[in-house]
Order: sequence, then C-alpha cells, then structure tokens
Amino acid sequence: MSANVVLVTGAGGFLANWVARALLEDKKTPNIRLILTDVIEPKNSLTTAKKFNLKTAAEPEDILTIKADLTKPEAIDALFNTPFGIPDTVYCMHGIMSRGSEENFDLGLKINADSVRELIQATRHYGTKLGRLIRFVYTSSCAVYGGPFPEIITQETIATPEGAYGLAKLSSELYINEFSRRGLIDGRILRLPTIAVRPGPPAAAASAFISGIIREPIQGLPATCPVGQSLSSPELDFPVWIASPQTTTQNLIHAKHIPSSSFPKHSRVVCSPGFTVTIRDEIEALRLVGGEEVLKLIKFENDPETKRLLDSWPQRFDNSYAFSLGFVVDEGGMVPIVERFKRDVEAGLA
Repeated sequence: MSANVVLVTGAGGFLANWVARALLEDKKTPNIRLILTDVIEPKNSLTTAKKFNLKTAAEPEDILTIKADLTKPEAIDALFNTPFGIPDTVYCMHGIMSRGSEENFDLGLKINADSVRELIQATRHYGTKLGRLIRFVYTSSCAVYGGPFPEIITQETIATPEGAYGLAKLSSELYINEFSRRGLIDGRILRLPTIAVRPGPPAAAASAFISGIIREPIQGLPATCPVGQSLSSPELDFPVWIASPQTTTQNLIHAKHIPSSSFPKHSRVVCSPGFTVTIRDEIEALRLVGGEEVLKLIKFENDPETKRLLDSWPQRFDNSYAFSLGFVVDEGGMVPIVERFKRDVEAGLA
C-alpha cells in the first residue's frame, strides 16, 4: 500500500498539532506519513498522540519534524523534497494572528499572504510532477468580513475585511479559488470561527481573551477581559461566533475527504460551523462549571483596539451549506465545552 503523505505547516501551533494528531488516527488516511513544519521545530505528534491514548499504527519514522522559515521560497521547496516524497495533501495553517499582524503590518503580509502564495505555487508545481492535483486545505478566518454586513452571514455574503489579518486571509482565498478553478490544485478553504477553549499560552489574536477568560481561571490563574469594566458591564452582552477545538479539528479532517465535485466551480470556501455566544454567557458557563470563586480571577481592562476588531467581525452564520457537505457543529452551548476543558486540565491533557 502506498503512503499517504501529508504536509502540515504551522505545526508548532495548537490547532495544527491537533490536526496532525487526528490524522494519525484517521481511518481514511491509512499508512500515513506526516511532514510537520514551523518556524520553531514542532513536537512529534506521535508522542502527543500516545499522551492522549490515541490508537495509531504510525511509527516514529513515519513523522518528520522540520524547522523552516516559510518566508523563504527555498524552505518551501525543501518541504516537497523530503525522503517521504511529494505530499498528497497540504494543510496550510501557519501565520501571525490578528492582533500581531495588525501591529506589524509588513511582517503580517509577508507571512500571512506572501508565504501562502509561494506554498500554493509549490503545490501547483509539484502536483504536476506527481501527475495529480495536490489537496490544499487552508484555515481562513471570519476576519475576512467587515463593514456593514447582514445579521446572518451566508456563503454569498461579500467579504470586506477591516484588518491586516483578514486582508491576508481573503487574498489567499482568492488564489486558492482561482488555482482550483484552473485545475492546478485541489483547494478547500475553511473560514473558522473563534476557537474556544483554546489550550496552551495566549495567542496574539484580538479574540484570544475569549479562551483566556475560561482557560486561566479554570487553572487557578488570573485572566484579563479587554471588553467591559466589570461583571455587570453591558459590553459583556457582545456576541461572538465560536467552535470548540475538538469540533474544529474534526471538520478540518473532514475537509480533506470531500470530493472536489461537491464544490461549485467558482469557490472552495466553506464557513466552518459554529454557534453564537455572548461574553456574559461564557462567564456564566465558567461559574456553573468552576464555581463563584473563579470569577474573581477575571480582571477587566477595556481595550478600544480589541473592541474595534471584534466589532468588525460577524456574529451569526448560516450553517446550512456546511452541513450539506457533512461538517458538524458543537451541541449544547458553552457549558459542555467548559466542562470538557476542565476534565482535560484535571487529567493533565491541557
């Protein structure tokens, strides 16, 4: 049986690491060989998989971890010339998050747009050598939206970003759509909701606090909420569009297996399913799961720039198109997500 070779960029990040781990137990990707890369050498996902007691037939020699600066074309080219051969699938998941790219505009464009374009071109070039299209799964963002938009976003809603992160994501989407339309790559684009509860250290994203106000208090650590000034602030009724990391990972694996014929000719974009929750709902879920005392760990420092970016992002989506393609959504609201995170913390898994 020939190997399924999968390249994952940004593999040092939590979500790409989860995707790599899930690929190891994906029955639709047998005999897998993983190429994991980031600007710092990522962890071996097999080690992580064993920590989580996941069943996998993979061996250490089936995983390559590569430290690479993807702003350099030669580094990208090297990823298609490893001992594993040319990848069948590329998961493009690297980048600088929203607040980080807003504060360093040029670096954000270099990493979030230019390096992605180079990776797309390499995927095209090596797909020709392989003799078949390479699947290219891209993690986009709700940050592609901005300006006046309808109360509920649909697949037809025009994206007009109001931030550097959204600009880079949308420009990359356009390249993937066009290269797919021309039969140069086989693209799949997921516009992800805000992920909560995101494990690990805080990210340089405007939305990072949405996980932080759950993650840190559950672990007995202080957290800062940049929206509102107290638990009674009306600003806490601000709604956000979220999905759990588990469901997001499941949907990213599913994206790999959707037949190309299921997509319309003009677009490979799918708004990955999520649900709407207010910041107050989050804090109430934290109270129900962690008790009254943990609320004292949340401090409020109103930040206008964070609020500006959040205000430009949509809060409700129509999930029907994604459902028609087999994607799934979290059930039960915020409380089950917080409960699951608490269990992972207690088990030493988060």
